[in-house]
Amino acid sequence: MLLNNKVAVITGGASGIGRATALKYTNEGAKVVVADYNEEGANETVELIRSFGGEAVTYKVDVSKFGEVKALVDFAVDTYKTIDIMFNNAGISRANLINELNEELYHQTLGVNQHGVAYGIAAASNKMIGLGVKGVIINTASVYGIMASRGFFPYHVSKGAVVMMTKSAALDLAPYGIRVIGVAPGFVSTPLIKGIREVEQHKNYHMRKEFITPEEIADTVCILAMKEANVVNGSVVMLDDGLTSFKGHLSK
Repeated sequence: MLLNNKVAVITGGASGIGRATALKYTNEGAKVVVADYNEEGANETVELIRSFGGEAVTYKVDVSKFGEVKALVDFAVDTYKTIDIMFNNAGISRANLINELNEELYHQTLGVNQHGVAYGIAAASNKMIGLGVKGVIINTASVYGIMASRGFFPYHVSKGAVVMMTKSAALDLAPYGIRVIGVAPGFVSTPLIKGIREVEQHKNYHMRKEFITPEEIADTVCILAMKEANVVNGSVVMLDDGLTSFKGHLSK
């Protein structure tokens, strides 16, 4: 098993990429804390994991609150005695033009997508350092943290921040042997994508003109957590089937 006896915390584990990664990690021998504000969905993920003999527990968390994220990490260590992997994956998507900026929506988006990742990096790294664990922190950015589109200003701002937080945190944590990596998915067939207008046409921006599956993202997130990916650090890995490189050409 690729992650045998590793302990992972996954935020946004109730559905989509988070659920697929929790299933993948436990299938590879990891013990997982499935964290989400949607406790019912997180429980469903844990039930799926346990149905094939995997080991996981649920934790309800609002990642926009630092105290709750610290409590989540403490819970993981109290439950499994350590933490090896932190996957800061929780995210929301809200449409909003800059000239029509809704202050509440703006802060809500940054609270989850940006601050939630920062809090996850801070809480997990502090605990890893205290335990002497040379762990891995993986953050979900987006192609929309690299490139712009009209009407999603708060989302772009939050995901762009994740890109830079990944690089900055990797530099800060390198002396402790902790790796920090970002992943930037393209259009993945998750509940989140339903909030994007004219969503069906977006698959044509991928090189092979298909939506990416959560399981495909989970496969790569699993590889990045392995010791065999030790040289990947401070980078944002594009999981977009060529979208950011070839969108202008492929969409024609």
